[in-house]
Amino acid sequence: MRRFCSPAVIMMLVPGLLPAQGPDAGYAAADIRVLAPGVVYNAGLLDLAAAYTKETGKKVAITLVGMGRIVTAVKTDNPPADVIMLPFELMTTLSLDGGVVAGTFLPLGRSEMGLAVRAGAPHPDISTVEKLAAALRGAKAVMRSNPAGGSMVAKVIEDKVVKRPEFSGVNSPVSTQGEGGQALVRGEGDMALQAICEILPYKQIELVGPLPRQLGAWIDMATAVSSRATHRDDASAFIKYLLRPESNPVWKAKGLDRFL
Repeated sequence: MRRFCSPAVIMMLVPGLLPAQGPDAGYAAADIRVLAPGVVYNAGLLDLAAAYTKETGKKVAITLVGMGRIVTAVKTDNPPADVIMLPFELMTTLSLDGGVVAGTFLPLGRSEMGLAVRAGAPHPDISTVEKLAAALRGAKAVMRSNPAGGSMVAKVIEDKVVKRPEFSGVNSPVSTQGEGGQALVRGEGDMALQAICEILPYKQIELVGPLPRQLGAWIDMATAVSSRATHRDDASAFIKYLLRPESNPVWKAKGLDRFL
């Protein structure tokens, strides 16, 4: 079952690694503990962690945390994460506060926002801001996530698209349950604005494409070893594995563009 971004914490042990004593104990006993938001969690991280475990035997546990409390989780959760993944701005602030191991702050990739339609529906031309605005105004309802829940994806969509004057007249209600893409899956609206990595898993909807670059509708992500890490060497090795060129196709296929 796919997990999705929410303010709650969800812990996932890579398949085959879940010990008998349960997920909490398994997370504490893992060789590498990872803290990540949905835009990374849903974009190939689980696949790469499983492959890493198969190659090295190292147990990887991944915690999904909503953007609204991820920095607090980095600083206070116990047992602490070894590898952390945050938007650039948040990672920069954490680094300046001594929250990451020096020299381990590295760019990870870009999570772009995209437009989804129901499976089989026509794909409008959204190659320019003007064409995107026309397509959205032609929809009965363009679903999106609720920024009040702390979702950075929802905030980017609201600030970079919904609030811009070019999109005046677009009917864009927030989803009352889950993400905008999930609302479209349930039959609400006829389009959705959502992170691409949170559109691709659903067969009931299709990605039209990323939003025009002029909008800057994306989240740039970084990774680092937490200063609270108890497995620093393993954490560094895992990050190196995630960033190697051979891992890029996995990220790309799930909706995260690596910085090359």
